Amino acid sequence: MRTQLQACFGYQDFRPGQELIVDAVLGGSDVLAVMPTGSGKSLCYQLPAVILPGTALVVSPLISLIKDQVDELNRRGIPSGALHSMLSADAKREVMSAARDGGLRLLYVAPERFASEPFLRLLAGLAVSRFVVDEAHCVSQWGHDFRPDYRRLKAAAELCRRSDGRPGRPPMAAFTATATAEVRDDIVALLGLDQPRVLVAGFDRPNIYLRVERVDEDDKNARLPGLVRGRRALVYTATRKTAEFAATFLTSSGVQAAAYHAGLKDEERTRVQDAFAAGSLPVVCATNAFGMGIDRPDVDAVVHYAIPGSVEAYYQEIGRAGRDGRPATATLLWDYGDVVTREFLIDSPKRDNSGHRRGAPVDPEDAARRRALEHAKLRRMVDYADTAECLRATILRYFGDPAVREPCGSCGNCRPDALDAYEMELIRKILAGIARAGERYGRNRIVAMLLGDTHDLPPALTRLSTTGLLRHETGESLHGWIDACVAASLVIISKDQYRTLSLTPAGRDVMRGQRSNARIVRPAPRPNLAALLEGGTDDELDLLRLRQRRRSDRWS
Repeated sequence: MRTQLQACFGYQDFRPGQELIVDAVLGGSDVLAVMPTGSGKSLCYQLPAVILPGTALVVSPLISLIKDQVDELNRRGIPSGALHSMLSADAKREVMSAARDGGLRLLYVAPERFASEPFLRLLAGLAVSRFVVDEAHCVSQWGHDFRPDYRRLKAAAELCRRSDGRPGRPPMAAFTATATAEVRDDIVALLGLDQPRVLVAGFDRPNIYLRVERVDEDDKNARLPGLVRGRRALVYTATRKTAEFAATFLTSSGVQAAAYHAGLKDEERTRVQDAFAAGSLPVVCATNAFGMGIDRPDVDAVVHYAIPGSVEAYYQEIGRAGRDGRPATATLLWDYGDVVTREFLIDSPKRDNSGHRRGAPVDPEDAARRRALEHAKLRRMVDYADTAECLRATILRYFGDPAVREPCGSCGNCRPDALDAYEMELIRKILAGIARAGERYGRNRIVAMLLGDTHDLPPALTRLSTTGLLRHETGESLHGWIDACVAASLVIISKDQYRTLSLTPAGRDVMRGQRSNARIVRPAPRPNLAALLEGGTDDELDLLRLRQRRRSDRWS
């Protein structure tokens, strides 16, 4: 295992939990592996596929994810192919021919393929090493992304012959990142797993700081830019319209952002996804149509602009953050209006709640049962958002993770005043700017220097290592953080007419990273009224101005 791990994948060692699962898959028993997003579950079936004779058949629901993995495997010299609806007829024939000839180590297929007679005929002729089901929660109606086509997989596996020549179907390996005990039981029964080894890796992602904020609509919009500015971030919304609003609002607030949802043209979705994956677009505002196929390791913020439909969906979406192991932040902004929106989406007659394909006959009893399940999952999500207990422990208990400890010390309920990693780094850069400037200037010149606005600055401030260091921030934000530093006794202001800024001993410790427990209160954000009202009516303008006046005392 380790020889191939290094030779084919370039890794010196396994991540926690991987080796046990790879060993189980190689051992030949059926396996159900529950691993958190970002823990490297794809390696747990790709490595056995390299070692075992025959072709590993991998069922995956997202075409973009299939494409990315096949491209990466082929780049590594591991012959792999895929069959899905986006391929041309010639490309499909080429992949099927390679599969028949035994030329592929892995063959990825979308679950819809199992409704195709030509594919089922191909399946009967393949020598299959392992039948792998990725995102296996999709088989269960308790799972957060139920796919009826997954119900075909049990019968399809029976059609396959084993590459080792033994009787019966090939061993199956099912993987999921989010499965409660009831979903695990469903997966075992509906896929027909035979006495499987059920391996549950730890669900904890300790590098993700969890935060839940109860806000009204104005506070939500005021808070949003500060949560994503200067970061690589995903903003999840409940509806397409809200995704577009959030992207427009952020752009008007000086944050480069774009919307992504299923209603966009294919070329626009591809443009946004490729730009985010390449690093040229820092923020995407999206419905849950975006995310599964995104494998950027440096996403450092995930913001939910509205409450998700389930804890499973929430946990998978925040799992896009911090995959490189560095500190990241997941923030849920919500109010009860979001819950009403979710309930409307569940009960909407325009929506096919049964999970069947559009146009297929819908059983009213099945649709009613599906709606009841979705309402129950939403209630569980509201319970999480409303809890006063440790957020991390609440999630770990939900998924049955035995490694629950509380307080965790790294969530908004355990440490309500704690700043996240980006905010602490922002503080250090402000303090460094004051120090590099010789502690001889007032706040306006320090802010201008940090923003890179050098037009009216003395030459001494135009050539510092901190000049322009925070150009992605706003002047208003930096003034607010300087106030917070003064209130926390990290910075003092001289009493003379020049009002110069200098660091206290505690401020120097924070700047050097020698102290992280400074009691800094996050400055209250002020909404961008112009951005909120872009395209708005006079009545909306009057209402927002009234709300702004009512909050003026708190903002000041």
